Formats: sequence, structure tokens, C-alpha cells
Amino acid sequence: MKQQKFAPLAIRRSILPSHWDILALLLVIGVIVLIAYGARVTTAPLSALDATPLSLDPVNLPIYALRTVLRMLLAIVFSLAFTFIYAAVAAKSRRAEMVLIPILDILQSVPILGFLTFTVTFFLNLFPGSVLGAELASVFAIFTSQAWNMTFSMYQSMRNQPKDLVEATQSFQLSGWQRFWRLDVPFAMPGLVWNAMMSMSGGWFFVVASEAITVGNTTVTLPGIGSYVALAIKQQDLMAVSYAVVAMLGVIVLYDQLLFRPLVAWADKFRFETTSNNLAPTSWILDLFRHARVTRLLATPLQWAGRQVWTLRLPKLPGYGSKAMDMAASRVVDWVWFAVIAAAAGWAAVISVEYLRATIGWSEIRTAVVDGCITLLRVLVLMLIATLVWVPIGVWIGLRPKLAEKVQPLAQFLAAFPANIAFPAFVVVIVHFSLSADIWLSPLMILGTQWYILFNVIAGASAFPSDLKEAARSFHIRGWQWWLKVILPGIFPYYITGAITAAGGSWNASIVAEVASWGDTHLTTPGLGSYIANATTNGDFPQVVLGIIVMCTFVTLSNRLIWRPLYAFGESRLRLG
Repeated sequence: MKQQKFAPLAIRRSILPSHWDILALLLVIGVIVLIAYGARVTTAPLSALDATPLSLDPVNLPIYALRTVLRMLLAIVFSLAFTFIYAAVAAKSRRAEMVLIPILDILQSVPILGFLTFTVTFFLNLFPGSVLGAELASVFAIFTSQAWNMTFSMYQSMRNQPKDLVEATQSFQLSGWQRFWRLDVPFAMPGLVWNAMMSMSGGWFFVVASEAITVGNTTVTLPGIGSYVALAIKQQDLMAVSYAVVAMLGVIVLYDQLLFRPLVAWADKFRFETTSNNLAPTSWILDLFRHARVTRLLATPLQWAGRQVWTLRLPKLPGYGSKAMDMAASRVVDWVWFAVIAAAAGWAAVISVEYLRATIGWSEIRTAVVDGCITLLRVLVLMLIATLVWVPIGVWIGLRPKLAEKVQPLAQFLAAFPANIAFPAFVVVIVHFSLSADIWLSPLMILGTQWYILFNVIAGASAFPSDLKEAARSFHIRGWQWWLKVILPGIFPYYITGAITAAGGSWNASIVAEVASWGDTHLTTPGLGSYIANATTNGDFPQVVLGIIVMCTFVTLSNRLIWRPLYAFGESRLRLG
């Protein structure tokens, strides 16, 4: 009788939504509203930007912050799609790798102002009279500060997969498409999530340049935290700068709690190890969606569609026939491929020379090269400092999941801190104490350098297999021997990935770090960053092109002579599994 009496109550409880369902539904509705708002403001006419000029009133900061976040989230989605396609092709195709990885080296070395110089006009003409063109130019600029780091991370993971996992996919006769979704993506996920956080922070670092765009006579100011900071610096309003810092901190905490911490907790299940990890990261928002029935109902169609996609067995391309014929055909294709690459490179070189020779003389080329050498020296010194400081700290944090969970939002905030906000303090101190700008502006570049190393080292230490740590303890390996024989070899591929992107980040940071201003006070130090920044402001496109070419040359040579050999060493000698 008691069971019959309370049965309707149990049925009602199973049917009625729980507090988990209500919270999850509110969050889903909130996301839909934000997307609808973003779609509305981006389709407004371009004249609306002039009708409602930017204001330093802090009341407007929530709306500005929202629009900045929408741009950055859209850019991270494009970056993820680019990463999956580009990294997979580069890692799986030897011939494509010969071209795509050098191109990636060049792309990450092209400063964001270099992209803006040539893309702003394109997007504005693509959507004339609409805010959408300016928004896409801003999103594309943020994309260029996010995509390369994520792509390198996934490429590194796909090239360093344990052999036993690769052999398992071969034993199960998985197709290339199935292997990508069942091995490549899951194995790369822990490092990719951390690098996505780093990429989001990299977008914050350049958000000022992407929202307050000035290229020659073209000036576009989009409402956002970046443009708010630019206006506050121009008007020397320290209170407005502090408001922007507080707003940025709030936004970073929100997307850490609502996006990245759930992703870190979810990606932990993909860690490669043979022993259990009792200190798995947690996320209250992930627990919320796991408990909510409405989430399961909404996710069911998506899960079904996902299973249909990643279980596809696409037909293989037909072979050439005998092995000898395949090898001969491969050599022929290699020669044809090399000829196509050489022809394309020669054609690009001829076009560049013809474009520059009309206005650029040898003295200008010499100036750009000398400035490049000065910036190179700064980059090398800052890379050394960042390595010595952040590798031990990153290992210490990464081996402690609970600590990593607490440090994660702080590290994201520091990584997202735009160098422009530090300009007032640096300019005032340099002028007051009559310090050398050539030396004391350089620390601004490290804001775009150290975090790539820190985040990748944390990712490497977090993904370090627990069984290897237990083996080291069993053999009583401690002190310097533990660093040299255990952890440094284990995180080395991750460190190299971070170092490659850190070097490119330093070159990009030179654009804003070698030219600092506060109101009417302007400080400039010789270097390739200041060369490109001044040329962009003056609208001198040949000088911009020359500066980009010189910067790409320096970065490519550094990668070819330093980082790629180290990367190959880590891939062949320090690979787990």
C-alpha cells in the first residue's frame, strides 16, 4: 500500500524538471539570446558606428565586453575548423607537410597589422555599407592570433602518437576517417584544449589592434573592450583603463568557468596512461549538464549525428599496382611536386620584387634588415628568460591537477592582459627616470611570449603518464636526474610546440611593444616591430610588405635552423610509447 501511495509522487518527480534542468535550460537560452544579439548587431548599417560613437562611460562596458567575446568565440570556432583540416593534412601527407608546415611558420610570423593592412579593405568591400564587413575583418584578425598555435599543437600530437595505439587502429582496420575521430582527435584533445585557452588569450592580447583599426586613411572603431582601451589610452584616462581591466577579469573568469574548465575536465578522459588518475579535474558546469535531463534530450540528436559521421568508412583510393610501380610513380610525383613548389615560389618572388622595386631602394632594405636583427636579439633574450622561469613552474603546476585547476583562470588573465594597458606605467616610469626605451620597452614583448611556453608545459606535464611517474618513484630517480631523465624528455615535444609559437608571438608582440604611447607622449625603439607599425600608420604599403617579408624570413630561418631540428629530435628520440 505504501508503495502504491508514494508511486504517483515518484512519477511526478521523474517527470517534473529538476533544479539541474532549470539551470541548464537557462544557460542554453542565454547562449541562444547572445547569438541572436550578435547576429542583429553585425547586420546593422556601417553608419550606425558613427551614430553611436564609443564612450568611456563604464555603463557601456558590459555591452562592449559582450561584443568582444562574441568576436573571439567566433574566431575560436573558425580556428578549430582550420586546425582539424590543416593539421590532419600536414601530419598525414608527406608532400603536403613539405609545404604546409613552412607556410604555417610564415603565417604565424606575419604580424596582425600585416593582415589588417590588406584585409580591412577587402571585407569592407565584400559587405559595403554594413557592419558585417568590419566585424569579419576584426574576427579574421583575431583568428590569425589564435589558429597557428592550435594547429601546431594538434600537428605535434598527431606526429607523436604512441606506436601501440597506432598499431591498435591498424589491427581494428579503421579507415583514415575513423582513425582521425577515434585516435587523432582524442589523443590531441588535452593539449589542444590548453592551447585553445592560450589562443583565446592571444586574441585578447591583440584585441586592441583588431577593434580599433587604423590603416592609412581608413579608420574603423568597433564597440568592444579593445577599442575602449585604445580610447582610454588616447585620452589618458587611468580610471577608464582600470574599468577595462576589471571588465576583462570578469569576462575571463566567466568563460573560464563556463567554457574552458568544463573542456579541461571533459578532455581529461582522453589522457594516455595505463594507471588511473585519482586527481581528475572537475567542473561544476559539466556536472550540471550531466545531471540535467534536458541536456540529454537536446544532445541525443547531436550524439546520433556524431556517431554517423565518425563511423563512416570512406572508400580508399585505388592503388597503383605493384610495389615497384608505386615507388617509381612516387618518385615521379615527388619531382613534379617539387617543380610546382619551385615555380610557385619563383612566381611569388617575381611579383614581390616588381611591387617593391618602384619605391624601395637598397638603403630601405638595409634599414629593415638591421631593425630585424635588433628585434631578433630581443626575441632570443626573452625566449631564454621565459624558458628558465616558466618551464619549472609549468611542470610544478601540471603535475598537480588541483593546483592547475586553481591557477588556470589566473594564468588566462595574465596571458590575456594586453600590453597596451601596461603602456602608461612603462611610459611614465621611462620618462620620469630618463631610462633607455631600447631596453625597458622590451619587457612588453614578454607578455606575448611567456604564456605559450607556460601553457604548453602545463599541458605536457598534465598529460605525462602516471605509470611513468610511478616507475620513476620505484627506481628512486630524484633531483637533477629526475629532471633530465624523466620529466624534461616527457614534456619536450610540448615545450618545442610552445617555443615555436612563443617565438612567433614575440615577433608579433614587437609591433605593439616597440611603439608605446600615452596621450601625447610617444616612445619608439628601433626594431622591425616599430618599422611595420609606423609604416602601417602612415599607409606606406610597400614598407609594410618589406617589413613583413623581412620578419617572415627571420622567423622561418629561426624555425628551420633551431626549432625544427629540436622538434625532429623530440619526435624521434623522446616519443612516449
